[in-house]
Amino acid sequence: MGFTERGRIRPLTERDRFGRAIERRDGVDFPFYDGVPLEISPWRWVAVWASCLVGLVVLTWFPQPDNLIAVVPRTLFIAIPLIALALVAGRHWAAVFRRVGVRDVLAMVLFALLNIAVTFTVGAIVALLFPVSANTTVAAAGDGGLLDTVALYLGSGIQLVGEEVFTLLPFLAVLYLLFAKAGLSRRAAVLLAWLASALWFGAAHLPTYDWNFAQSFLIIGSARIAFTLAYIRTKNLWVAAGAHIINDWVFITAAVVGVAVGAPALPR
Repeated sequence: MGFTERGRIRPLTERDRFGRAIERRDGVDFPFYDGVPLEISPWRWVAVWASCLVGLVVLTWFPQPDNLIAVVPRTLFIAIPLIALALVAGRHWAAVFRRVGVRDVLAMVLFALLNIAVTFTVGAIVALLFPVSANTTVAAAGDGGLLDTVALYLGSGIQLVGEEVFTLLPFLAVLYLLFAKAGLSRRAAVLLAWLASALWFGAAHLPTYDWNFAQSFLIIGSARIAFTLAYIRTKNLWVAAGAHIINDWVFITAAVVGVAVGAPALPR
């Protein structure tokens, strides 16, 4: 399939985009899926996707006796796939990030609140039907003292940006394969990539929740829908990451305050 004007694989029209409730009308589009700013071949996308898996293995298996040491694997978790993306995309690797404006910060808060509402609703339903497991990181928040708690906020912030990289690079890979190679419409390709990235994200959380499939795919997977929507709307990984950080820091802060006052932490 050849390139057209501006390097696009085929021209994009307004009919290819979602409505204003989903996508902003700012003329910005996803990078890479349509040959802009460059085309990444399928095999190179496989390499980038594999690097996300390598980062997850490092994060999972690197010894983490405390949150201070955990900063190392959390940093590698984000660094490994971004280095792989830079190797295949050159200077264009940063196309997944954009400048953050005031409305982007507001979007972070909005999508964080949306996710919290979705998580509690879906979580309550799933808890009625299936056993659920606690998130040990959140459950232990505040137990290690001041330095460990500061390291938890720092390390979790890094890891959550990494979780967006871990999810959105495969999202773009699937979007490219479906749109550029399989010939699907942009809307269909986005919806299927959205679903695939949610399943990928949920599967990655299986070890965190004791291989609880219902919790990982239904609760965590539904949360992923909201975070990816933040990226679909803004085309800015920083917005999705900001929403994710706000969301998780709410639960971490509730646990830290709970330890300080001797109250039980919120389930997560």
